[in-house]
Amino acid sequence: MQLNPYGEYAVLLAASLANDWPDDRAGIDARTRTFGMTMPFPERPDDHGATRRMIDQWLAVVDADDDGQRADLLNALMKRATAYPRLVDHDNEGWHLHYRDDDQTMPHVLRAVITVGTALHLTTRGMHRLGRCAAGEAPADPCRNVVVDITRNGRQRYCSVRCANRDAVRRHRARRAGPQVG
Repeated sequence: MQLNPYGEYAVLLAASLANDWPDDRAGIDARTRTFGMTMPFPERPDDHGATRRMIDQWLAVVDADDDGQRADLLNALMKRATAYPRLVDHDNEGWHLHYRDDDQTMPHVLRAVITVGTALHLTTRGMHRLGRCAAGEAPADPCRNVVVDITRNGRQRYCSVRCANRDAVRRHRARRAGPQVG
């Protein structure tokens, strides 16, 4: 039997949804499959909107000012995502644990998976390893993407090489321009 801890892939799924929100429910469903979720969700009319609201609540965790606030926000989200663990064997994956009932909606299941995965990520890798792209800290830079630091050294600050390069060029140009006299 495998133990599915809903760790790294769940927090990466959340970041993927936050950074590139799908146009419709089918897009969310496809993204969950890309990140390893294979069981179908019962379809409800508000799945797209309710999942967006859940991701927005998760973004408050990303943007928390300190570890205590981050933990409080995440605990509140996990409290709303109750489901009993159970053994399942589907899609030739072998026996493993799921934290969902068969009839739970897409937003409810994703809340459970993403919040538990985020908690596991933060407690095993470090509370600081979730945030926004450092390129967006510059006044005119539009990047607000979420960065999930899964690097070995724990120093990932950018969502992409493109943002890292853009920020490096900006810092280089600022150094070459010298001190600004105001």
